[in-house]
Amino acid sequence: MRRAAVPSVLVLLLAGAAVPGGAAPALAAPAVPWKPCKAALPAFAALFDTLKGVEVQCAKIEVPLDPARPMGRKTEIALSRIPATSARPRGFLVVNPGGPGGTGTDFAVAVAARASARVRAAYDIVGFDPRGTGGSGAMSCLPGHFDPVRPDYNPRTPADFAYWRKKARDYAQACDTRYGDLLNHMKTTDVVADLEQIRRRLGEDRLHYFGVSYGTYLGAVYATRYPRRVGRMVLDSNVSPEGVWYEANLRQNRTFDRNLNLFFAWVARHHDVFRLGRTRAQVRAYYLATRASLARKPISASIGPKQAAADAPAGPTRVGPDELDDTFLAAGYRAGDGVWALLAQALQARKEGDNRGIAVAYQHLGAQRESGGYAVYTGVQCTDAPWPARWSRWKADHTALARRHPFMTWSNAWYNLPCLYWKARPGRPVDIRRRPGLPRVLLFQATLDAATPFPGGRQMRRRLGGHLVVEEGGLNHGIVQRGNAPVDRIFERYLLTGRLPTGRETRVKSLPPPAAPLTPVVRIEGQNRTLMNWSTSTKPTLW
Repeated sequence: MRRAAVPSVLVLLLAGAAVPGGAAPALAAPAVPWKPCKAALPAFAALFDTLKGVEVQCAKIEVPLDPARPMGRKTEIALSRIPATSARPRGFLVVNPGGPGGTGTDFAVAVAARASARVRAAYDIVGFDPRGTGGSGAMSCLPGHFDPVRPDYNPRTPADFAYWRKKARDYAQACDTRYGDLLNHMKTTDVVADLEQIRRRLGEDRLHYFGVSYGTYLGAVYATRYPRRVGRMVLDSNVSPEGVWYEANLRQNRTFDRNLNLFFAWVARHHDVFRLGRTRAQVRAYYLATRASLARKPISASIGPKQAAADAPAGPTRVGPDELDDTFLAAGYRAGDGVWALLAQALQARKEGDNRGIAVAYQHLGAQRESGGYAVYTGVQCTDAPWPARWSRWKADHTALARRHPFMTWSNAWYNLPCLYWKARPGRPVDIRRRPGLPRVLLFQATLDAATPFPGGRQMRRRLGGHLVVEEGGLNHGIVQRGNAPVDRIFERYLLTGRLPTGRETRVKSLPPPAAPLTPVVRIEGQNRTLMNWSTSTKPTLW
């Protein structure tokens, strides 16, 4: 997430960089100026210990702001590198965590820390912050945009609709005022051009790539545009290449509602521990009652330093109905890593009269920072493809969907509504297809993934070819390096040998549901108690 200063260097570029097949430059590009940078990545400091003293390096390179004008204005891209442990590595594995708006310099550290010794020996693992994120000129359009407590996401009156429409319009206007023409160069195709420049600067004939979530779409667009420059490509939790991006967000509203019901059912099965209801309906009713009470009187809770998130603002943590929804959205992304247990215990603590559990969960799982990627998210999604141009279409679609899938429908609508008012010109979605020269790619997908619903994995495989690994019954978003041994064996074998399983699909069992704590939660009596022994050093990661 942070960057180390390095000298600016001249980048040798060719016109026509986006030509499919990616013709090699006539002159060798300058080497990447790597420098040590452990101190530049404090958010992942705890993972450095697992790298056994390996020196993490950082650099910056210049790329064209507009790929169609390679000799014009430049922008900087921040890189990180965890060198391979062998003297003769296979090459560079470039990684991307998704978003859009996720930073890759820190994600590379996480990938390296979780990789097997054989993969660590074979590859230098490289992360990059896409333009506008982290060390690549972090964008922030309207600080305070997500500050609590906000009015209820769910509109009931014309005034409610007017509030959220104005908030979205103000955000779009602030982005245009602050960044202007830059917003015309935030498309996925622009980032793909940067990825091709990274490959050239690394001196590689082919790009080895591992992308998660939106990172799968980024990889698929690269594969479509530069098929002969792809080496080994792994795409985990695939975005559907169809319905970019308005329809894709509508589909998410259905799957997140489903996964929240799975979470409520799990809590009910452990009524002896959590005491929040013996049926899914009873647990959901308690959640909705809690939400309604926070709409009337938001939480204001002080928590101790051992429970607080590292980037939490000073003073009491405030949580209203929207902040509660943002927190429990995490249950739709992931069951493991302590997420479901933490959220259930937070609700139980609330039932026993202690609001600090919800405050802890909000700080770690729900709090949003406008400078943490939202500006890039809107910059990419609002210009990758056209959005409906009439508010009446948005209102009708979301009103109908909210009747059956109420949990996330309106919050997702408001999150994306700046696209209705975005001034930068939208492009046309790339027709993702397998092109001549593209090697077989490896894809992973869980059947109950909410963020990137399962059909997207099969659609991507049909478009690109290759092999799809299906995690049956899995609801985690991001299944590689998450403890499922068969998944990780296939991932490792492909990276090391290039071999894929036979056929089009391999089906593996998902990890078992998380275990509930052995004893009921107790109140946090002292400021130094940690809810379920969970602190910033073991913070769940939602890719």
